[in-house]
Amino acid sequence: MNNPAWLNQLLKAWESFAFAQPAWLWLLCAVPALLLLRGREGNAPAVTYSSTAILHAIGRPRAARAGRFRGALLGATLCAGIVALARPQLANSFTQIEASGIDIMICIDVSRSMLTEDYTLAGQRANRVDAVKEITQKFIEQRPNDRIGLLAFAGRPYLVSPLTLDHAWLIQNLDRIRIGLVEDGTAIGSALASAANRLKNREATSKSRIIVLLSDGENNSGRISPDTAAEAVRALGLKVYTIGAGTDGYAPYPFTDAFGRTVYRNIKADYSEKTLSEVAQIADGKFFRADSTAALQDIFATIDKLEKTTVQVSKYRQYRDLFSWPLGLGAALLALHTLLAQTLWRRLP
Repeated sequence: MNNPAWLNQLLKAWESFAFAQPAWLWLLCAVPALLLLRGREGNAPAVTYSSTAILHAIGRPRAARAGRFRGALLGATLCAGIVALARPQLANSFTQIEASGIDIMICIDVSRSMLTEDYTLAGQRANRVDAVKEITQKFIEQRPNDRIGLLAFAGRPYLVSPLTLDHAWLIQNLDRIRIGLVEDGTAIGSALASAANRLKNREATSKSRIIVLLSDGENNSGRISPDTAAEAVRALGLKVYTIGAGTDGYAPYPFTDAFGRTVYRNIKADYSEKTLSEVAQIADGKFFRADSTAALQDIFATIDKLEKTTVQVSKYRQYRDLFSWPLGLGAALLALHTLLAQTLWRRLP
C-alpha cells in the first residue's frame, strides 16, 4: 500500500533527525520525580489555627487547577531544556559519484529471420527479437554509469538512440524497435561501421569503448564487408563482442495465410558462426553463441563482468542544529510560569 505524500515526507525527515548528545535525554526520567517532590506537604505553618478536622470529612482534598497547571509548565520547561542540551540535529546527506563509464553501442539485428520463435520468456515461446530486447533492457539497467546507444539493422542500419546516460529514455526507445521498419536483409558490415562512427566522435574520457552486435544470419546486404568494418573498428581502438542468436535445426516461424491469420511452420534455421566469429577476432573482442534465452542472459552477464569500471563514491553529511527551538520554547514557558506566579497565582507569605 502506498503511503500519502505528507507521510512519506514526514518519514524522510524523521530518518534525517538525530541527537548529537543523546545521553542528556536520561534526565527526562528525573522530571516526574522532581515534580512529585515539589508537590509534597511542606513545613508546619508558623501560626496555629483552630482545628479544621470537621471540614476534612466533606470530601477528598484535591489539588487546585492553578497548581496543576503551574506544575505542568515547570515540567515542560525542564523537558525543553533537557532536549536542548541533547542538541537535536537535522542531517542532509550528499553523495558524489566520480566515475569514468564505458561507451557502449548495442547493435540489434531486426531482419525477418529474427521472428523465429526459438526462445522463451516467462515460460512462453517468444521470437528472437523480443527475447533480445528483454535481456538488453536488463543489461542497460545494470550499467547506470555508462553511456549506451542503440542501433538496429536489417538491410541497412538505423540509429535508435545515440550514446546517452538517460537510460529511462533509452529503454523507451528500445521498446519501439520493430521488425520491418527498413528493408529486409542482414548488413553486419554497415552496422559495425555506423556504430564505430558514433563511438569515434566521443571524447576519449572513458576507459573503454565497445560494440555489442547481435545477429542470427550471414552478411548479405550493405556496401561494407564485415571484415573491412572490423579492421576499421580495431584501428579506432574499439572492441567488438558478437553474439550469434538462434538454434540449429528446425524452429517455428510465423506466416500469414490466405485469410489473414497467423500460422506457424517449422523451418530450417540455417546458422553459420563464421562471419561473427571472424569479426570478433579481428576487433579484439569475443564471440558468443546464444541458442537459448538462458544462454543469452549468461552472455550479457559475462560481457557485464568483462567491461567494468571502478566507481568512486564520496558521501557527505551536513548537520543543522535545532537546539534553539526547544531552548526558545523552554524560555517562553519559564517566562509564562514566572509571570503567572507574580500575577494571577501570586502567593501571600
